[in-house]
Amino acid sequence: MIPRYARPDMVAVWSPETKFRIWFEIEAHACDAMAKLGVIPQENADAVWKAKDVEFDVARIDEIEAVTKHDVIAFLTHLAEHVGSEEARFVHQGMTSSDVLDTCLNVQMVKAADILLEGMDKVLAALKKRALEHKDTLRVGRSHGIHAEPTTMGLTFARFYAEMDRNKNRLEKARWEVATGAVSGAVGTFANIDPAVEEHVCEQLGLRPEPISTQVIPRDRHAMFFATLGVIASSIENIAVEIRHMQRTEVLEGAEFFSMGQKGSSAMPHKKNPVLTENLTGLARLVRMTVIPAMENVALWHERDISHSSVERGIGPDATITLDFALNRLAGVVDKMLIFPENMLDNMNKFPGLVMSQRVLLALTQAGVSREDAYSMVQRNALKVWEERVDFQEQLLADEDVVKALGVDGINEKFDMGYHTKHVDTIFKRVFGE
Repeated sequence: MIPRYARPDMVAVWSPETKFRIWFEIEAHACDAMAKLGVIPQENADAVWKAKDVEFDVARIDEIEAVTKHDVIAFLTHLAEHVGSEEARFVHQGMTSSDVLDTCLNVQMVKAADILLEGMDKVLAALKKRALEHKDTLRVGRSHGIHAEPTTMGLTFARFYAEMDRNKNRLEKARWEVATGAVSGAVGTFANIDPAVEEHVCEQLGLRPEPISTQVIPRDRHAMFFATLGVIASSIENIAVEIRHMQRTEVLEGAEFFSMGQKGSSAMPHKKNPVLTENLTGLARLVRMTVIPAMENVALWHERDISHSSVERGIGPDATITLDFALNRLAGVVDKMLIFPENMLDNMNKFPGLVMSQRVLLALTQAGVSREDAYSMVQRNALKVWEERVDFQEQLLADEDVVKALGVDGINEKFDMGYHTKHVDTIFKRVFGE
């Protein structure tokens, strides 16, 4: 990813330096296990750890790879330059390149997941804070972009919290899904390496042994991981689109914080554009772009091919770096977002009282009017509100059929806003458990 949308901690997970450090640890721990089994001399295993504080020379490894055309062999050659050729002659004993590559990739994905989970916690904290702050702040609910019935801004934040909380649970499961390692040798049969080596390496790296690998770790695990990232990105876009809608000039119920000195347009000085949430919408597309290739990686020839490799070198860093940036940006947007309760009430009253139409409809049916007749009675008055901007309550009070069925007091009682918020506490308890 480009630096503009990247944070240092996540970038570091995918750096060549981090990769080669993990490769070293896999090889060194494997040597320890083989020495314990008596497969290689202990002094050779100990010698490998002479490189534990070495900063592996990326340029040198690239130089060797230019000749060998094989990245793992290039690294092993460079490792021997530090450890000594004789001392390093048992490194990679019985192993195949995927034992190193796949186990390393899963370590990186676990590290990336941990950073993403931290980002999700920031988003959840911001959403919960704003939900509690605006628990009773009235706004009109919309369906199809059209006024529906009253809700609260707190409920809007609460439903986004619940969605992100589900996503956190998904990511925790996806993290578990990829937290496996394989050191099983060619085609995964352990013919040339004892399964105890795999168990030791995985234990040292915080992984579980892959129950059955071929020459690679099964890619359905990775597909699940990237699919989860795609779902999280979609939820980020869901929140971003709502904020973008709220910031429209005609709506203006909420807006991104506009800092001192910020400019909204190179041409129009008055502009305050929702640039951060528009950016989040775009970043979500980038993350989702990695999902289909990850799923296509599942189908490999026989025990392995490398059609997945070039894909993963790109989508691993791209998806996690982008999502990490997006989560942290979203947390900041929500935390500093401006809310305009007065505008919410003004918007709800653009068509005075119209949001109470269902309550009047239900009251008429409960008063003995057929649903068809009740719907017709309510709709004919509602359409006048649409067309003439008159007051819905006053229209109903002037309608003899409605007054006959409900009475004046019965009509007036149906315009109590508290009717729509009476279960907010119940919903909040379901979402937040408090």
